[in-house]
Amino acid sequence: MTKNVMIVGVGGQGTLLTSRIIGKTALEQGYDVKISEVHGMAQRGGSVVTFVRFGDKVDEPVVEEGQADIIIAFERLEALRYAHFLKKDGVLVVNDCRIDPMTVVIGAKQYPENIIEGLKQNHNVYALDGQKIALELGNSKVLNSVILGYAAEFIGFAADVWLNTVASTVPAKTVEINKAAFMQGYNAKH
Repeated sequence: MTKNVMIVGVGGQGTLLTSRIIGKTALEQGYDVKISEVHGMAQRGGSVVTFVRFGDKVDEPVVEEGQADIIIAFERLEALRYAHFLKKDGVLVVNDCRIDPMTVVIGAKQYPENIIEGLKQNHNVYALDGQKIALELGNSKVLNSVILGYAAEFIGFAADVWLNTVASTVPAKTVEINKAAFMQGYNAKH
């Protein structure tokens, strides 16, 4: 069986680092892993999409529409934009955060209202204000570790396995705060 994880967000939120942590965790547990950044802007503010697929044998890195077991969305509008990739019984983990895209900033479009409530009508949605938790820890840049911790039980693997991968992947000076952020998300009630 292959597990299909999609990570969506806005440049600068840590989506790429998150996909590396998920992939490395699965690889260290003996799975075949494929990771792909499908499209996106690595710059702050652009949409970023990555796929992580792992299982006994994975042939390709891209998750097709309707096939994602888990979508981790670091922003509400990105969750809405990519929800059609989620399989019928899949899980959508959403950071309850709003980042206006350029079209909204310049007034060409309006940011949709009640995104999470709308998504809950058709999907298994779990939302968390990861930014608030990251700020309480004193570093907004650990948002991705908070949200990954929140999503970890849906992906699989024990907390200590995740913590070891986080510690071996993030910059050395941020290991402790990233581990604390992961555990804050991991221990949050679904």
